[in-house]
Amino acid sequence: MLLTKGSAREPAATTPERILDAAEDLFAEKGYKGTSLGDVAERVGIRSPSLYNHFRNKEALYRAVLGRLLDDFAAPMEELTRGPISDQRLQDWLEAIVRKHHANPNLARLLQHAALSGGPGTNDLIERFFQPMFGTDEGLAQPGLRALGQAGLQPWAVMAFNNLVMSYVTMAPMYRDLLGQDPFSEEALERQLALVKTLLRAVLALPAGLAHPAEAPPAGASFH
Repeated sequence: MLLTKGSAREPAATTPERILDAAEDLFAEKGYKGTSLGDVAERVGIRSPSLYNHFRNKEALYRAVLGRLLDDFAAPMEELTRGPISDQRLQDWLEAIVRKHHANPNLARLLQHAALSGGPGTNDLIERFFQPMFGTDEGLAQPGLRALGQAGLQPWAVMAFNNLVMSYVTMAPMYRDLLGQDPFSEEALERQLALVKTLLRAVLALPAGLAHPAEAPPAGASFH
């Protein structure tokens, strides 16, 4: 089994692992269409034809990169759904996801490229990473989650939290100057965790009887 990117490698990484690491960084930087096998080979320090000894083409390499990332990032959701889903377990899951994105921002960046420019494996991204978060599991018995579901807002809540976590990663270079510190520092991570946990607790505490979107006032309507 391949080691995940960023893990300790003893003994030294094999050539396929080095190729995957380089390709992951490049796909995250440039997207699928903007990355060539020549780019990958140059970063690894091998000749381009040597790549074909390990991956038959660029699509196969991209899918391997994507699969490795999804194995890592989908694991917390798989763990969450193995038992009763309590408030604390939801908070633990969200913290695990935030920490993973801070430790390796490549998935968020790759997803941004995929959303804007496409690429192979989109269905894998939807089915393995996003779809489980949209499930209507009977274990989600918290009043706030039930209220969101009854109001038809659960998908929008999932997207909002997903955007909150991943846009922080993709916008980090711009936020560096705004924050006056490294957005991936331990202090910045703890602040982001405090925010997302506060928002999650607010959602879990929502009262029953939320207005259905069809009952909400039209945009620009007066609230007086």
